[in-house]
Amino acid sequence: MVRFSFVRAWGVALLGASLMLGAASAMADTSRIAVADQFGLGSLLWNVVKDQKLIEKHGKAAGVDIAVEWKRLSGGAAMNEAVLSGSIDVGTGGVPPLLTLWDRTRGRQEVKAISAIVSTPHYLVTNQPRIRSLDDFSDADRIAVPAVNVSIQARLLQMAAAKQHGQAQFNRYDALTVALPHADATSVLLAGGNAVVGSFAGEPFTTLALRNPSVHKVISSYEILGGPHTVNLIWATSRFREREPKAYRAVLAALAEAQTFVQADPQAAADVFLRQGDSSLPREQVLALIQNPETRYTLVPENTFPFARFMHQVGAIKHLPASWKDYFFEEAYALGGS
Repeated sequence: MVRFSFVRAWGVALLGASLMLGAASAMADTSRIAVADQFGLGSLLWNVVKDQKLIEKHGKAAGVDIAVEWKRLSGGAAMNEAVLSGSIDVGTGGVPPLLTLWDRTRGRQEVKAISAIVSTPHYLVTNQPRIRSLDDFSDADRIAVPAVNVSIQARLLQMAAAKQHGQAQFNRYDALTVALPHADATSVLLAGGNAVVGSFAGEPFTTLALRNPSVHKVISSYEILGGPHTVNLIWATSRFREREPKAYRAVLAALAEAQTFVQADPQAAADVFLRQGDSSLPREQVLALIQNPETRYTLVPENTFPFARFMHQVGAIKHLPASWKDYFFEEAYALGGS
């Protein structure tokens, strides 16, 4: 009887120790990550992820408590600096900034894309009636882009110049560009004057600008590239992917759930954007923009390789990727893409 009590007590003690170790292990399985999005509807999937705490949700499903710090940056240059400095783990932006960082970090931090998040046209708009084409901009005119030389808008202007005037003149419009966040550029454009007469931006800033009858469209990115293309995607270092595999997979799963949510319920997605996106647009306009047939909220990369080929041709990146898969992590391969 005594022996039975001793064994039972010993077993209980072992069970308690095991539970304590398990609890400690569970408590230790935590992660803190910093994610940066950008302004505008190009970050709608991120808005949903943040609003519904989807990274945290999928982290818990994988057995890890993830604390997510959200930051909002404007422009590819700022995003790239933040990734390289380690102040963010996951960046968001256009294809050219990603390619610049992929090329720059080969053999070191190995930055690659996790997935695309949206394909949508960007528009170059102006408040000057005399400007109807790119060549109507004078040397005194200025076009606002999020970041000169490296942003998707800056590269699209270069691609348009090469297409129109030959590759030797790809930088024909570079001197006209100035760096301004989309919101500031729209405000300056609507205020009138001659300091900044053009803005190359995505939604909802284009719609905000075009509500003013003095503003009109000059050209769209789909016209320049010859069809739909990914505008924003997300990227990270290989170190983050290897160090935080559960957090990495939670980010990807969260975005996939957000994509399904937006496609299934655009009305609810519009409400999320108005809560998280800091927009003054009426709900009806936000909904119309989300349902625009030219816009696709998708993780599938579309028409990204033309950027890589062009940037290599003009010397903006040293290495020519064999395909889009070279600058994406392998988890994206199953999605298909270009």
